[in-house]
Amino acid sequence: MFLDVLRRRNPAFIEAAIRLHQEGRVPANAYLLDLDAVEENARHFRTAADRHGLKVFAMTKQVGRNSGFCQAVMRGGIDRSVAVDMACAVACDRAGLKTGHLGHLVQVPRREAPMAASRLAPDFWTVFSREKAQEAAHAAKLAGRTQPLLARIHTEKDTFYRGHEGGFPAEDIADVAAMIDGLDGARFAGLTTFPALLYDQEKKKVLPTHNLSTLARAAEALAKIGRTDVEVNAPGTTSSIVLDTLAEAGATQCEPGNGLHGTTPLHAIEDLPERPAVLYLSEVSHLHQQRAYCFGGGLYIDPVFPDYDVQAIVSDTPTASAQAMASVEIPPPSAIDYYGMIDTTGAVKPKAGDSVVFGFRGQAFVTRAYTVGISGVSSGDPKVVTIENPFGVAQDWPELR
Repeated sequence: MFLDVLRRRNPAFIEAAIRLHQEGRVPANAYLLDLDAVEENARHFRTAADRHGLKVFAMTKQVGRNSGFCQAVMRGGIDRSVAVDMACAVACDRAGLKTGHLGHLVQVPRREAPMAASRLAPDFWTVFSREKAQEAAHAAKLAGRTQPLLARIHTEKDTFYRGHEGGFPAEDIADVAAMIDGLDGARFAGLTTFPALLYDQEKKKVLPTHNLSTLARAAEALAKIGRTDVEVNAPGTTSSIVLDTLAEAGATQCEPGNGLHGTTPLHAIEDLPERPAVLYLSEVSHLHQQRAYCFGGGLYIDPVFPDYDVQAIVSDTPTASAQAMASVEIPPPSAIDYYGMIDTTGAVKPKAGDSVVFGFRGQAFVTRAYTVGISGVSSGDPKVVTIENPFGVAQDWPELR
C-alpha cells in the first residue's frame, strides 16, 4: 500500500536499499529506516506541535525501537518517547530517548514497577486501576519521587481494540483524581485514552472518536471542581495535520509513531508533510512452480486497509521503477511467514539473490526482522548506522563472532 508513495516521494531510499543489499551491507528480512527523512519529519512535527503548545512523545515500536531512529528523532527536536511496554521503554532509554509516557498501552508489571520508577523515571505513568496506581505510587516513593499519574478513562460508546480494554469510568473521574492524590508517592496529572483519532476508510479522513469527546467532557468536569492544570493525552493516527483537531479538543500531549516515518493510513492516499522513511527489504531465495520465494520474518501488514494486491520491487540493480514491480502473496496471519511468494508470470522475472522491496505499514516489534538505520540517503552517500533486533539491541550481522 505504501510502495507507490515511497516510489514517488523517496525513490532514492529504495535505490539505496537495493544497492546496500547487493553489496552485502544489509541483511534480508530487515526494516530499513531513512534517518535523514526521519529527522526531517520529526523537526516538522516538533514545529507544528509547538504552535499548539503540545508535548510530543515519540512512539518507536513500529520500527523496533531502533537506536538510530531514536537519535534521529532527538536531532529533530523530540526528546521524549512513549513506551508501549517496558521493553520499549528500556530500549529507548538505552538509546538516549527518555521516557515521557509509560504504561499505555501496556501496564507496568508489578515486579518491574520499582525499576520503572527509579531508572526510567517517566514524566507520566498511565494506570488503569486503583491497584496499578498503588503499585506505581509505592515504587515512586521507594525511588524518592512523586510520580505524575494519568488515569485511563472510558465510557459507553468509546472505542477500544479487542484486548486493549481497561480503565476507570469517566463519570468517576473526580473520585479517581482524589484517590490518586491520596497515594503517598503519586499525584493525579491527567487523562488518557486510545484511540482518540481513527482513519475512516469510507470518508478517507482521520476523524475524532467518541473517546476524544470523553476526554474533553472529563476535563471539563475536573475544571468545575477547580482542577484546571490537567494533562490530556490523546494518541492515535497522529500526523502533523491532525494537531489542530487535538488542540481544539483540549489535548496537551500527542504521540506520533507512524507519522514520524510517513506511514499513517492518510499518508497512503495524500501527500502529507512527513515523507515516507521506512521500507521492508527481502531477497529472492529460490523459484518453484511459477513462484519466486523471498525470505520472510517481517511480512507483517498492519490491517488498517482491506485486503489489496501486495506488490514489491524485485531487482538486482538499484531502481524505483514501476517496471520492476511484481505481485506477492503474503502468508496469512495464522501462518508463519517463512517466505513470501512472488508472481513470475508477468514482465518481472525474479532470480535468486534479487533484492525485494516492500512498502509496509509495519509493526517491527512483533516480527523476527532486523531494523537497520541508514544515513546519507539525502546526500547520495548512504551508510549503515546500526543493525538491530526488534528490542533495539545491536546485532553482529554480517560478522559472526
